[in-house]
Amino acid sequence: MDMLDKKIIQVMQNGFPIVAEPYKELAMEIGISESQLIERIEALQAGGQIRKMGAVIGHYTAGFSANVLCAWVVPYDKMDEIAKSMSKNPAVSHCYDREVTKDWPYNIYTMIHAKTRSECDAIADAIAEENSLDERVMLYSVKEWKKTSMRYFEEEKVAQ
Repeated sequence: MDMLDKKIIQVMQNGFPIVAEPYKELAMEIGISESQLIERIEALQAGGQIRKMGAVIGHYTAGFSANVLCAWVVPYDKMDEIAKSMSKNPAVSHCYDREVTKDWPYNIYTMIHAKTRSECDAIADAIAEENSLDERVMLYSVKEWKKTSMRYFEEEKVAQ
């Protein structure tokens, strides 16, 4: 990844301009052509450096005020299959695995968002039923702390 790729990522993580030609505007900000920008983005996607591009919605503002981290006990031989199944649920924003400990047997974690706690419970019940799971713990959010997304290549801004 060269400095131009890093600059593209820096500019794109600031948000998409709400204009008729957003790529053209971003390209002008970087100092390259729109076609160059699109080619570089496609290359970054093909190389796996950019996995996805999409909107980030403020879930509280959108009405999703119930959020729960649900930790599951999933059989190791079915982890990939079940994690893929869980990830397909539109209420699940994150799904990842963790090592278990003697006192904490949970190895798959999902973040579930809904309008109410009872909706979160119903979603977790459905996930459990779909995947024949019977052991989980529900850890509800009580306060949101982080208000920003991850930022990449910020140190390069200082160095320029």
